[in-house]
Amino acid sequence: MYAGLTPAQTKRAIKKDLEPSYQGTFVGARRYVLDTFASTKSAIVKRRVSQFVTSAVCPTCHGKQLKVESLSVTFEGFDIAEFAALPLDQVADIARRVIADDRVPVEGTAGEALDDASRARARKARVDAGGASHDAAPDVRRTSNISAEKQAAAGRLCAELLERLQPMIDLGLGYLSLGRTTPTLSGGELQRLRLATQLSSKLFGVVYVLDEPSAGLHPRDLEALLGILRGLKQRGNSVFVVEHSIPVVKEADWLVDIGPGAGEQGGRVLFSGEPSGLADVKESVTRRYLFAPPTPVSRRPREPHGWLRFADVSRNNLHEVKVQFPLGCLTAVTGISGSGKSSLVSQAVPTLVEAALGRSTTAELEDGDDDVDLLLTGDQGSVHGHVEGGREGLGGLRRVVAIDQKPIGRTPRSNVATYTGLFDHVRKLYAATPQARRRHYKAGRFSFNVAAGRCPTCEGEGSVMVELLFLPSIYSPCPTCHGTRFKESTLEITWHDRNIADVLAMSVDEAHEFFADETEIERSLHVLRDVGLGYLRLGQPAPELSGGEAQRVKLASELQRAHRGDALYVLDEPTAGLHSADSDRLMAHLQGLVDAGNTVVMVELDMRMVAQADHVIDLGPGAGDDGGRIVATGTPGEVAADIDSLTAAYLRDVLAGRS
Repeated sequence: MYAGLTPAQTKRAIKKDLEPSYQGTFVGARRYVLDTFASTKSAIVKRRVSQFVTSAVCPTCHGKQLKVESLSVTFEGFDIAEFAALPLDQVADIARRVIADDRVPVEGTAGEALDDASRARARKARVDAGGASHDAAPDVRRTSNISAEKQAAAGRLCAELLERLQPMIDLGLGYLSLGRTTPTLSGGELQRLRLATQLSSKLFGVVYVLDEPSAGLHPRDLEALLGILRGLKQRGNSVFVVEHSIPVVKEADWLVDIGPGAGEQGGRVLFSGEPSGLADVKESVTRRYLFAPPTPVSRRPREPHGWLRFADVSRNNLHEVKVQFPLGCLTAVTGISGSGKSSLVSQAVPTLVEAALGRSTTAELEDGDDDVDLLLTGDQGSVHGHVEGGREGLGGLRRVVAIDQKPIGRTPRSNVATYTGLFDHVRKLYAATPQARRRHYKAGRFSFNVAAGRCPTCEGEGSVMVELLFLPSIYSPCPTCHGTRFKESTLEITWHDRNIADVLAMSVDEAHEFFADETEIERSLHVLRDVGLGYLRLGQPAPELSGGEAQRVKLASELQRAHRGDALYVLDEPTAGLHSADSDRLMAHLQGLVDAGNTVVMVELDMRMVAQADHVIDLGPGAGDDGGRIVATGTPGEVAADIDSLTAAYLRDVLAGRS
């Protein structure tokens, strides 16, 4: 570049090899997009450039990924790509049909005496089928499709295939296909797949440790899960299960109850023994749900102040579904695993509402979501449909909030105090102290994300990484700040004799007393205590929070502004992994969101929670291609009376006080 020169002058300058005013390399847009898409490790950057890249089905293999020669081989009329796309239920049916097949081979029955004419006919048939022309040297490589050899081999292979498929089908995974990629599976589906794999291995003398195996399971599938666990036990294995589902807990031979509370208030073994013995442990919270007699649910559903209607909704196994949700109510969406609940509630509804609001329909990805393939989604991964009436049909909704169990942050810099916003008020409080004003400290000085006040050694992390040769790296407390994250000069500023690091080390309960006179801070702390998180430290790093804790932190943040009454809250199995007591507490707060004028839609499989909803939508009747349709809709009592619903019987028991 020659600044200020005309094109003619620039040509003369280049010929004379004069030094340019600026020299650099300019990357073309096409190359930048393709190189970035191929090499970036950031899902956010990949999402940004993916809007300039389109994908199409390969015209040669038509999306089957294999050569024509490989696809020319078929089994029962399916090439290997078509076979891999079949649901496990259908694959099992094919395997059973092949095992039971009694077709007679062309060559005749083994050992049968043949005359010359019959032998000649058999030889001709064998040659026509591609076999050898002489009896003494049979060619086993080229035989008829229904030859005895191939039938025997197919029967043996199909028997082994069926043996591996049956545990998966029993666990309610028959709707999955063989070619389904693991990143598209939920955590519950992955766990059940691993469990089915172990069952087919026929090992004994093994200790199996399972964390919430019932998560994501419809009550109908619980019996199959219990059958799998019993099978593992009967083979001589030991099964240790972390579980909150009362039906599963009742099946245990030995029960260990830990508590009595959470965090620092828990961690003690309250009981270890046969389940009946827990009835005498008064400290146990589990005891109330395990032995208390169930009571009928008597709650009058709210009257909606409008309806949010969707038309032609298509996503995964949902095909042009028409559905409506009552506004100002709590709606529970039920159905067996794979019926399309998450596709409707977590994916289609937020996307279509955002589109009606005139916002981007592309969900934001957090950095590190590397499992999402942005090119190989195709039409199967896109959402189609619309809100009837467009923006006018939203009934006053202005925002969509997803409250899930994903982490509130991926690094230790994100914590309870920063996520809820109360730390902003704490930093302003410290910046307003006389000592801070004399030193001209602003609020940013008390943030471990700002270089001015944080420890320069660990850069606000509180720990440093020590690299060990040939061994994994370890983390140790920072030798300069000793884990406080701040400079010594920052820690010299105190408020009521406590510095900023002391505040982050407080539990929510302690901070509630410490900041009792600070209205802005107290409001956030009160809500955190209200959702049962009083035991958490304010500075507790986000990666240390469980899924249920992260979900309640998000809920607490929303409860602070729930008075707006213009939000649609979307939750996907909010009680998964929660103790029954925590589920009841969560439900009380969801009812509070609705009482404030908001609309809540949740996917839920705990019938105790479903019975407390104002409106129920049951999807099914089956999973995969057999699901994706609305089977029943109405109040809990109306759905419980529907004879076509698989959920009805279990909901009916809860409403009647039977469990």
